[in-house]
Amino acid sequence: MGHLADDPETKVVLRRLDGVPAWARPLSQWLARKEARGLQAVQGIEGVPVLLEADKGGILRVWSEGTPLHLAKPSDPAWFRDARRLLRDMRRRGVCHNDIAKPQNWLMTPDGRAAVIDFQLASVHRRKGKLFRIAAREDLRHMLKQKRSFARDLLTPAEKNILARKSLPSRIWMATGKKLYNFVTRRLMNWSDGEGTENRIAEDGPAIRDALLAQGARDVAFAAYALPAGGVGLYAFVETVSDPDIAENGPKPNLLQVVAALPRDADGMVRTDLLDLIATNRLDELDQLRGDDPALAQVLHPIVAGRLNLTDRSMK
Repeated sequence: MGHLADDPETKVVLRRLDGVPAWARPLSQWLARKEARGLQAVQGIEGVPVLLEADKGGILRVWSEGTPLHLAKPSDPAWFRDARRLLRDMRRRGVCHNDIAKPQNWLMTPDGRAAVIDFQLASVHRRKGKLFRIAAREDLRHMLKQKRSFARDLLTPAEKNILARKSLPSRIWMATGKKLYNFVTRRLMNWSDGEGTENRIAEDGPAIRDALLAQGARDVAFAAYALPAGGVGLYAFVETVSDPDIAENGPKPNLLQVVAALPRDADGMVRTDLLDLIATNRLDELDQLRGDDPALAQVLHPIVAGRLNLTDRSMK
């Protein structure tokens, strides 16, 4: 992430194509053209990334300010109304996002509005035929999944009916094409818009957790962060009294921080939302999210003081 030469206040993100392996370059350029076409079609809509330039070298866009949904956890009906407005505006342009089942691709902006990122799978439809209608309905259904996750009590009977009916093309895509797409873009090309991604937590986390618990750790929590050279790093917060030693032949976190206690809510659940912010060195947001809780502040203080990622590099 950087900023415009003549406007330091405007943060920008460049998705580069020059680092992609030669064998994957045709596919990466095709995906980039697809993303650029989707972004071009939605310019001017409130809540979508502002595209600055797209060519063979990459895609340059304005950084989308906001908090990912899994951290923001919206419960205000106004946010969900705005999310529907956003999808409606995109639909009028003939654009379907096709990848908003992930809360990481939704943002809550600083003024409480809805925004979306990551248009790599977006489709632009000149004719609003059956395929378009199916894709648009799936976008709506995936937005309602977020509503079910964070504000279930706000769901209407009609919305519950939409959630209960997944289209056949969607089931086929999730079982086949989506897995291949994620492998190519996330693992081989290190592409992500993660204003964040958590793939490494799912892939390496269980084995690392088992190894640490076997050495006497009381609990382990993970967060993803951006590596200085690009790609996604895995940050492990380990609640233990001694420094653990992970075997050479197994997966390892990029950063491992021993903590006396992990932050927890009233039900005893680990506050991974707070640990995400520490791992990515977003301390201003941490202060806002923590609130006025002296006991929580006491737990967080040594973790923040001993944090291991001191860069301000953001996921991209």
